[in-house]
Amino acid sequence: MTSQNDGDLELGSGGHTLRFPAIWLRDNCPCAQCLDPGSGQKLKDITELPPGLAVSAVQDTGESVVVTYAPDGHRSAFSRSWLAAHAPGAGHDRDGRTEDDKELWRPADLDPAAGRLPEASWPCYLAEPAERARALDAVLRWGFVLLRDVPAEPGLVLEVAASFGFVRETNYGRLFDVRIEPRPGNLAYTSRRILPHTDNPYRDPVPTVQLLHCLRAADDGGDTGLVDGFAAARELRATDRETFDLIAGTPVPFGYQDKGTELRASQPLIELSPRGRIRAVRFNNRSMRPLRLPYAQVTAFYAAYRRWAELLARPERQLNLRLGPGDCLVFDNTRVLHARTAFSGTGGRHLQGCYADLDGLASTLAVLRRGEIP
Repeated sequence: MTSQNDGDLELGSGGHTLRFPAIWLRDNCPCAQCLDPGSGQKLKDITELPPGLAVSAVQDTGESVVVTYAPDGHRSAFSRSWLAAHAPGAGHDRDGRTEDDKELWRPADLDPAAGRLPEASWPCYLAEPAERARALDAVLRWGFVLLRDVPAEPGLVLEVAASFGFVRETNYGRLFDVRIEPRPGNLAYTSRRILPHTDNPYRDPVPTVQLLHCLRAADDGGDTGLVDGFAAARELRATDRETFDLIAGTPVPFGYQDKGTELRASQPLIELSPRGRIRAVRFNNRSMRPLRLPYAQVTAFYAAYRRWAELLARPERQLNLRLGPGDCLVFDNTRVLHARTAFSGTGGRHLQGCYADLDGLASTLAVLRRGEIP
C-alpha cells in the first residue's frame, strides 16, 4: 500500500510501513534533470531544491512509485525495490566498517582442519574471479586472508596489493623488508618477540590494510599471531563497560621519528562510529607518547589501559600461524592486531610488506560482484 501522509510518502513493504520525507525523495530523484546518467552524480545542490517541499500526489504502478511534489510539480519515479533497500531508519551505520558488518572470531572458530581458516590459492585467486571475490570478502568479514603459493620472490607483495587496490607509500617506502638489521630503527627489524599491535597508529589516516609476504622462514620461532580486536572490544564492553567507555573516550598520543621523519597522531585505542559501534582499534605500546591529562585522568586511564592490554594478550585470543615461503597475509590493520614470537638468527627470516587501503579492496570486490572484472 502506498499513500501520502503530511506531505511525505508512506510505502507498505514486508508487513511494515516505510516513511520517506519529501526532501529525501527529491534529493535522491533519479530523473535525468537531477542525476547525470553518465556519472550517476547529482546535478542539483540541496540549496537549489525548493523550500517547503511536500508530496502532492502518488501513483503506484506495482513495480514503481511515481511521486509528484509541491510547490513546483516535479516528478520522480522510484522502483519499489530501490525504496525498500534504501529506506531511512535501516538501523545501523551501513558503511561496512563497523562490528555490525563483521564476523567476530576467536581462534577456535577458525579451525584449519575443518576448512574454516580464511585462505586461498594465489594461482586460483588470479585465474578465477569468484575465488578472488571470496578472498577479498574474507578480509572485510573476518579481517584477514592467507594467500598461499605466492612466489617467494622479492617485490611480489606489491603485485598482490595491486590486484585489489593501490599501494600506500609511507616513510618506509612502497615496500619494506622485515628482517634483522644491524642498526634497527624499529623493533620489527630485530629477532625480539613482538606483542599484539596495529601498525602506524602515529599516522592520520592510518593505513587500513597491511600485507606480509614470507620469502624465508626462521629455523626456529618467528611465528605470526593474529588477534581479532573487534571481538576483544565487544567482550570488554560486555564485561566492563566503564573501562570500555574510558578507553573509547580518551585520545592517546602516538609518535614516531627518525632522522628523516616525525609523525604524530592522537586517537582513542577503540574508535566508535557516531552510533557508538566499534569501528577501529589502535594498539601499539612501542609508539605511545606521554599522556598529558590531569593526574586523576591519567591514573584512571592506565588502569583501563592495562585491563584492555591484558584482554588482548590472552593466549586463547591469538591465532598462531607459521608462515612459510610463499605465504602472504592480507589483513585489516584497523581491526586485526598482529604479533610475532622471538626467533633464532639462523634461517635468515625475511618477510616483505606493504600497505594498502580498505576502500580500494572494497571497490574491487564490488566490481567483481557486478561481474565486470575478468
